[in-house]
Amino acid sequence: MLAYAIMSNHRENMITDFRRKSLIATRIGFIGLLSLASASPQAAQPEKPPMADNVFKNIRVLRGLTVDQFMGTMGFIAAALSMNCSECHDTSSTAAFALDNPRKEKTRQMIAMVNAFNKGYFGGKREVTCYSCHRGDTRPRVTPRLADQYGTPPPSDPNDVEIREKPSPNTPSADQVLDKYIQALGGAQRLASLTSFVGRGTYEGFDTQGEKVPVDVYAKAPNQLTTVVHLQSGDNIRTCDGRNFWTTSAGTFLPLPVLVMTGGELEGAKLDAALSFPAQIKQSLKDWRTGFPSTTIDDNEVEVVQGTNAQNTPVKFYFDKKSGLLLRQVRFTDTPIGLNPTQIDYADYRDVSGVKVPFHWTVTWTDGQSTTELTSVQPNVTIEAAKFARPAPSAPRTP
Repeated sequence: MLAYAIMSNHRENMITDFRRKSLIATRIGFIGLLSLASASPQAAQPEKPPMADNVFKNIRVLRGLTVDQFMGTMGFIAAALSMNCSECHDTSSTAAFALDNPRKEKTRQMIAMVNAFNKGYFGGKREVTCYSCHRGDTRPRVTPRLADQYGTPPPSDPNDVEIREKPSPNTPSADQVLDKYIQALGGAQRLASLTSFVGRGTYEGFDTQGEKVPVDVYAKAPNQLTTVVHLQSGDNIRTCDGRNFWTTSAGTFLPLPVLVMTGGELEGAKLDAALSFPAQIKQSLKDWRTGFPSTTIDDNEVEVVQGTNAQNTPVKFYFDKKSGLLLRQVRFTDTPIGLNPTQIDYADYRDVSGVKVPFHWTVTWTDGQSTTELTSVQPNVTIEAAKFARPAPSAPRTP
């Protein structure tokens, strides 16, 4: 994800074939298992997030955003045009990164154009975005393509399914689908008995240039989780204490060693943690809906259920019709110029003290993809409180 224009310390690490069309990471957030939806009474008060205007230089149009909102906006632009940071910024140094060039000036003009279009024709509602015209190309197409019109249509994307008409009377309710999911995991009683866990395994993603590195996951109900990715440049730590969500920035040009994440990133973190202790999944969102058209994921028929988070953006869950287990989650983070989707695919469910836990998940967002594979999960272990405190800046690891 992401948005999450974070650059590596070496230019050669910035452009990588790891992601489709060389999109590099422009946000810091690692979407994994994070915090539960409800905050504990002991949780610290929310920390004031840094503003992009005070952290970065030469911001002219996208002013008044927090750093993570600004990163998400950069990620949206990169995804809409299938470009990477180095195609708009001079990555030779931190100072050069902020300098103007014709492409940056054109981007500012395009943002103003889209804002004026939405204001003039849609009453200010965001109906048109960069992606509406660019669709992954630097130049919008202006002439119909006969190959598109008469050729073989691309496969349908299950993420695009929407409710088109009133569901049939036989459509299962959201409660029924979610109850089946809880039962498939082991039942409400066994889920309630899992109050903490420590997971260890490997992680690979945009920040590792495709190499697998060790990862540790510390989770404690109801709302605490820390993920530690062991990079050679230092440990990247993501921590949620129930109110705050922090991430460190080892191996990047970001002038903030620890960043406070907000808005949709924080809401997404809470939701992911709710799926770590899913007994309260029904309470994690509102306005649950079913009745989506039939669709499949990897040839598996799925039941689609949608809820709405505190940011009033939709979240879709795709449950295997046979097993009842969750195969995919799709959610969105709102940016000033459009919604950034995040897709999480779950696999390799294993029994941990009578509860089925996914040992493999892949996170795909506008800026890249990461995969976590656990090799072990220790349930109901004592985890010291310091694991869930504001992380200290990471020091480089010894080779």
